[in-house]
Amino acid sequence: MTSDPAPLSAQPTPAGRSRHAVTFVLITVFLDMVGFGIIMPVLPKLIEDVGHVGIDRAAAIGGWMFAAFSLAQFFCAPLAGNLADRFGRRPLLLLAIFGLGADFLLSALAPNLEWLFVGRVLAGVCGSSWVIANAFIADVTAPEERAKAFGLMGAAFGLGFVIGPALGGLLGEFGPRVPFYVAAAVSMINFVYGWFVLPETLAPENRRPFELWRANPFGAFRVFATYPGVLPMCLVLGMFFFATSVYPAIWAFWGIARFGWSEGMVGLTLAIFGLIMAGFQGGLTGRFVAAFGEYRTALIGLVCAVLACTGYGFATGLSFVVVLMLVHGPEGFVHPMMTAMMSKKVPEDAQGELQGGISAITNIAMLAGTIVFSQIFAHFMAEGRDWQSPGMAFFVAGAFILVALVMFVALTRREDH
Repeated sequence: MTSDPAPLSAQPTPAGRSRHAVTFVLITVFLDMVGFGIIMPVLPKLIEDVGHVGIDRAAAIGGWMFAAFSLAQFFCAPLAGNLADRFGRRPLLLLAIFGLGADFLLSALAPNLEWLFVGRVLAGVCGSSWVIANAFIADVTAPEERAKAFGLMGAAFGLGFVIGPALGGLLGEFGPRVPFYVAAAVSMINFVYGWFVLPETLAPENRRPFELWRANPFGAFRVFATYPGVLPMCLVLGMFFFATSVYPAIWAFWGIARFGWSEGMVGLTLAIFGLIMAGFQGGLTGRFVAAFGEYRTALIGLVCAVLACTGYGFATGLSFVVVLMLVHGPEGFVHPMMTAMMSKKVPEDAQGELQGGISAITNIAMLAGTIVFSQIFAHFMAEGRDWQSPGMAFFVAGAFILVALVMFVALTRREDH
């Protein structure tokens, strides 16, 4: 029978279709992030309603939920990356998208905090779509073009956050569960789209046997040690993601506590931030790389990240926040630049393993970071404290980004940039 339009394991993408493959993945990531961004403005309210707690306790609970998400990704992302190196990118990416849609539906129906935690764990298990998408891009782009391609991935992420949080803020006016239903629908539409148009990019001759010892985060760390220069960069990236996890950990809670933002305003600020990030990553990444090279572009991003994060702690109003977002924009260069630098140091049959390992490192870093920064926020905003400071977590995070900057310079100064 030949009537089925797109079997789960499709044939590899011919070289002439590589541009179409990139387009498919970018749209997939965009829709994925729309679904994820929709829920962000309403999660604080949902935790407060379901758990019957105040904003300080809701922030602490939200941090533990994000930690559960990150822990699940830490263990599952390397597995997904190695499976993608064995069976191809397409089936793993489609399974991840479908699972994410199921998670949103579960969260929409959650009757208590325990089920919300289950939903966050499922989201982490299925959050490997980024891992497969990055390997997808590495399959179809030349090494010298990967920095620009990974920048476009970041732009798709940013554009998803333009539409997702704004839509979530508007839908949140109808109730905190409504955005979850819409996010589930978006993910399922994304799955159907991918089923019909997503090609396979990993040729059979480039696949390698699955080895369980390599398909766990600790095994990935051992493998990274065999590729010169990869492990030090992973350490820098881990510190960077530890520090920048302050944003998903407290942004909505911080905006509500400091400025009295509504769900709609939280969504609007996230949308503005996503637009700025998309502009930098999609429109300026290639120009910055051409002008400064990958190393210096990453360095610029780290410097701007320190300034922006520290500045949020001093912010006094929306105008101040928007100005800081413009300063914050070049931070979007950091991840794609470091990913591109590392992708050149590993063989083509290990790109999925590399992306899975990077995801494991960044997720364990974000797990620790969200716990730390949400607890800092909760501590300095606890009821009855004589001195409250919603911005303290940003000051601490800014110091850690500075540490990442120093590590990056120290660990890479001997390389030829």
